[in-house]
Amino acid sequence: MIKTDHIAVLTHSSIKVQCEAGTVYFDPFHIPEESHDADAILITHEHYDHFSPEDIEKIAKSDTLVVVPEGMKTKAEKELPSGCRIQTVKPGEKYQIGELEFETVPAYNRLKPFHPKSSGWVGYLLRVGEETVYVAGDTDATAEAAQVRCDIALVPVGGTYTMNAKQAAELINRIRPAVAIPTHYGSVVGSKDDAVVFAEKVDPTISVEIKMP
Repeated sequence: MIKTDHIAVLTHSSIKVQCEAGTVYFDPFHIPEESHDADAILITHEHYDHFSPEDIEKIAKSDTLVVVPEGMKTKAEKELPSGCRIQTVKPGEKYQIGELEFETVPAYNRLKPFHPKSSGWVGYLLRVGEETVYVAGDTDATAEAAQVRCDIALVPVGGTYTMNAKQAAELINRIRPAVAIPTHYGSVVGSKDDAVVFAEKVDPTISVEIKMP
């Protein structure tokens, strides 16, 4: 059985993972207090609820690695705390930075205008021991997402700007991780009911864990 004790969904799409590379955050947002414990911070795209310099400052250390899509380089250099090491990435590539090993997956809307494919925004496939954790970012159920192979998948379910609960469940039923965790609901968009609908529509052979406080 795959355990997820090392994964926390803090709020919205703010995720914290403990792994060999240390403490890794994805899209930190509404961080309640300063911890300065981030070894790496992976940003999916530039929207305020995913790239929040104010929240990054609360968790960054003097040498924290911050990974951003290539098109965000100038913005990151201008707005991130001094001392952060910036690494830019492109969709569909593999990276290893020290003990941090991950791949990028294109994250975009198919018909909606909020996350155009041309922006080069990403989700991440993070290697954690023998497991792969997929953090989808703000995306619809795209062809690239349907090709992902992972053990644990964190996917947006709130609709409006991303796929909704039903569409997210259909994606999960196609890629078949051992564990699925809903994100991107309950504050900026969507409600706790979206997580419930998602859990109901995911194949019962796939474990669904609702981790949002």
